[in-house]
Amino acid sequence: MAEKPVPAFRRAVVALSGGPSDERILRLVLELARPTHAEIVAAHVVEIDWTQPLDANVAEMNEEAQSVLDRAEARAEHAGVKIESVLVQARDVGAAIVDEAVERAADLLVLGLPYRTRFGGDFAIGRTVPYVLKNAPCAVWVAREPMPEEQRP
Repeated sequence: MAEKPVPAFRRAVVALSGGPSDERILRLVLELARPTHAEIVAAHVVEIDWTQPLDANVAEMNEEAQSVLDRAEARAEHAGVKIESVLVQARDVGAAIVDEAVERAADLLVLGLPYRTRFGGDFAIGRTVPYVLKNAPCAVWVAREPMPEEQRP
């Protein structure tokens, strides 16, 4: 008798940025969710500037954000995995991602990290990933994009 696969997670929040790392993290999570029928929530955060009200209708940004979520839904459908997508408007991306994981009682939060360097060549991790790593109550997976060919040693 074959053993049932042990789920790596029951419910995962996948933070999608609209960047190239979205495809990588989504593929990873969908592959792991399929055999165990884990729940997936795809979240995209639109950061609202402090000069605008939090409930401001930023239509053009929301159209882009909706296309990010539409691509995730299409990918999940193709993989045969159910996914729920959510669009969040917030002042801070990191806090919004953590809040979403808390609200959903997620046991995993997944986000991508582009390979970026600052002036001078130092690797730059930004503000969102450190915030999520420090504040998320669940496991966090960060998938960094590969180093560009021209920067490899």
